[in-house]
Amino acid sequence: MSARVTIETVARRAMVSRQTVSNVLNAPDLVRLETRDRVRKAIRELGYRTSLAARQMRTGRSGLVAVRIDPVRAGLDEGAVLDRFLHGLTEAAATGGYRLMLYTAGDDASEIATFEELLDSYALDGFVLTHTHLGDARTAWLTHRGVRFTAFGRPWGPAAPHSWVDVDGSAGTAAATTRLITAGHRRIGYLGPPPSPGVGDDRRSGWVRAMTGAGLPTRGLVRHADDTVADAARIVRELGRLRQPPTAYVCHSDPMALGALRADPGARVIGFDDTPAAAAVGLTSVRQPMLEVASACIRLLVRQLDAPQPAAPSRRAPSAGHVSDPTGVPESPPGSPPPEPEQVLLIPELVVRDSG
Repeated sequence: MSARVTIETVARRAMVSRQTVSNVLNAPDLVRLETRDRVRKAIRELGYRTSLAARQMRTGRSGLVAVRIDPVRAGLDEGAVLDRFLHGLTEAAATGGYRLMLYTAGDDASEIATFEELLDSYALDGFVLTHTHLGDARTAWLTHRGVRFTAFGRPWGPAAPHSWVDVDGSAGTAAATTRLITAGHRRIGYLGPPPSPGVGDDRRSGWVRAMTGAGLPTRGLVRHADDTVADAARIVRELGRLRQPPTAYVCHSDPMALGALRADPGARVIGFDDTPAAAAVGLTSVRQPMLEVASACIRLLVRQLDAPQPAAPSRRAPSAGHVSDPTGVPESPPGSPPPEPEQVLLIPELVVRDSG
């Protein structure tokens, strides 16, 4: 029988410390990319697996984390972006010894009903939420019941008592606008959804900040459109009839940017989300760091799970005995308070192609 592969075995193969392997498993964002890749290669080659049985004995946890998936939609949308997020979430969870449970829901009410059903039927450790919005009833429901979770997305309102990870859309559109300004454009239009607290306002604010910072006009250059190629093309054709039409566009999404390109092939155009369609047609776009988002979501959730928490009727209490944790996650000392909510805001990357 071959010798058991341990975390020390992986450390020797990757030529790093045991703590570095533990960080790759539980907080990969703390480790340099080159080192992280070397450790993960050693994990794959050696067939190392964290011991879920030992973790369950120590903590009374199942190793299951639930996340919602959206129905397939026709056309270009954020589906490709969320696919990258789910792949990253699956990898980050598995590396730390967790598995994902997927569910669907149409709105807040149906998702909360699903929460109740899942918590009654399975020993779930927690949730990763997506599609956060102002007045989100889901976060209040989970917080009130003491269910551990992290959110991909800000609360978009008063400070919320939970952990979240998000992408700074304002920084992304500001970088896109600055690139066009540097290229000599002075009439830069913006296409986005109607004003409302959330992602739309966040992304538009970056365009406003860059334009006003350069002393350029914004009045009359913002247009609201549906997140489709056709509606964006219609809006850009209208703008083209102005006495001084825009010579470039920053767009809330790639579908809007593709519509702008269709209606005005001579304009410089930058989209958002870096979908496969953007790469296919040479569209400059803002890419969200979805793998880093996913890794941070799992890291913040695991920190909550590893902290002491009060027993609840629907949740299994931690084991009284102490079993060493093979994943290398340090236990919180008895009686220590749970970790404070953490917020992580990541900066997106401008991927430059032919259009911008």
